[in-house]
Amino acid sequence: MPQNYDYDIIQIGYGPVSKVAALLFARQGWKVGIFERHHEVYPLPRAVCIDHEVYRMLAAIGLEDLTRKVTEPSPIYRWFNAEWKELLAIDWTGASVSGTEGVKFVHQPSFERALCVAVKQTPNIDLHLRSEAIGLEQDDDGVTVAIRDSGTGETKRYRSRYLLGIDGANSFVRESLGITRTDKGFEADWLVVDFALNDGLTARDLGLVECGQYCNPKRPTTIVPGGHDDEGRVCRRWEFMRLPHETREEMNDRAKVEELLGDWIKPEQGELVRHAVYTFRSLVADEWRRGRVLLAGDAAHLMPPFMGQGMCAGMRDIWNLAWKLDPVLRGTADDTILDTYQLERRPHVSDVIDASIFLGSIICIPDEAAAAQRDEMFLSGNAPPPADFPSLVGGMLDKAADGSLKAPAGELAPHGVVRHRGRTGRLDALVPDGFMLVIDDTIDPKTFSAATWDVLGALGVNVVNVAAKTAASDEHYADVQGQLLPWMRARNVAAMLVRPDFYVFGGAGDKSRLEEVVAELGRQARELGLLREGAPKKAAAQ
Repeated sequence: MPQNYDYDIIQIGYGPVSKVAALLFARQGWKVGIFERHHEVYPLPRAVCIDHEVYRMLAAIGLEDLTRKVTEPSPIYRWFNAEWKELLAIDWTGASVSGTEGVKFVHQPSFERALCVAVKQTPNIDLHLRSEAIGLEQDDDGVTVAIRDSGTGETKRYRSRYLLGIDGANSFVRESLGITRTDKGFEADWLVVDFALNDGLTARDLGLVECGQYCNPKRPTTIVPGGHDDEGRVCRRWEFMRLPHETREEMNDRAKVEELLGDWIKPEQGELVRHAVYTFRSLVADEWRRGRVLLAGDAAHLMPPFMGQGMCAGMRDIWNLAWKLDPVLRGTADDTILDTYQLERRPHVSDVIDASIFLGSIICIPDEAAAAQRDEMFLSGNAPPPADFPSLVGGMLDKAADGSLKAPAGELAPHGVVRHRGRTGRLDALVPDGFMLVIDDTIDPKTFSAATWDVLGALGVNVVNVAAKTAASDEHYADVQGQLLPWMRARNVAAMLVRPDFYVFGGAGDKSRLEEVVAELGRQARELGLLREGAPKKAAAQ
């Protein structure tokens, strides 16, 4: 790294998304400086779950053991009316497209403490606590940030090639750039309460809903797992909606908290860990990139919690960004590819917010007459079902001439356990990072044209020949878990070209169509500066 840079990447903020981002960039070989204005890691729970896609991402970057220790599979997510009649059930317990349960609940403080240990043990990450960003400038070559030490009052300036604002809802980075946000119209105050059960007690023992929403207009309430803390205690979370006649101050009073909990649990059955009133909102930044400065996490978006996607969305941000920023820093791609970050992430997170608002509209009804109409609609089977989880709708994907996507472009690729050359493990553990071309036995890579191999080689695409486990040779990737081939057959494709962030660039039913998909990948890669004429070719792995 040139001497005039202190870091390749500076990150402002040190929440869970920033921690994972730092570990991800450090894994790629970059020197990262993290600046956080607080003097310690926030010790109390906030996020409570991660989904299968984020779990796959964490596993792919070497954090699976860490994550497994602080998570537990989700029960079925059930929604009830005031009479405890089930309105809606979302089953997260079965195998997902990623080969694991759909959702895992997590104790965030334990998760963050484990991440913090990993950060501190990583040589090319510098962590600066009590260090508040107070100024930000950028030029064609880098970003300079002024940092004030809250202990000494001293101000220092640090320079990096790129800067990430991962500094929360009240982001200094976003505000200093004057970036506006679009309000999607949801706003509600909720009291969030975390409670650790005494040893041996479980939600079932106490007659509690394991995971659900109590859609009672007299007090809309969330009751979900809170993971296990560092002492091994089972934690539970309650969230109580503030009603129109109540104030925020009243809701956060200890006596009020104990009154609300009294309908569910007794003080002697555990420990009240914390309580706080949050305003749940739905905001999306209008710009996610300004030159060499990029936003991620809550700095870029806020959403209602009813899908448990707040932290997950932030993890997707940095996962999307990392595979694009890495070649830019290496000088093997133009920074044009960074423009696809907002094109891909903003519509996706907007769709997730819309889905969260839909779910919020079911529970956040304090009027009894309106709640009765809602109940009748759901109990009669006339309610619209929740939308499918969003896919990518723009950016670096296989498109028709009119710009529309060619299915299955934009979908999250399947994943699971495979066997190859005597080794059995999850696909991501057996295939190197990068683009991946998955083909079945109806397509022979030996018949690919020279032009196709040129693109595959230039981008270092890993070619994975998958077969059913009963028919696979040692050279195949045997579909041990039965995740890959059924997904492909359901979409009538014999090949899928998968991006480094696990999203499908494009699919093909035969070799001819596949060569068109590869040619389109090459065209877009050249346009985005990811594939340059005359660049040295990498060997496409098989």
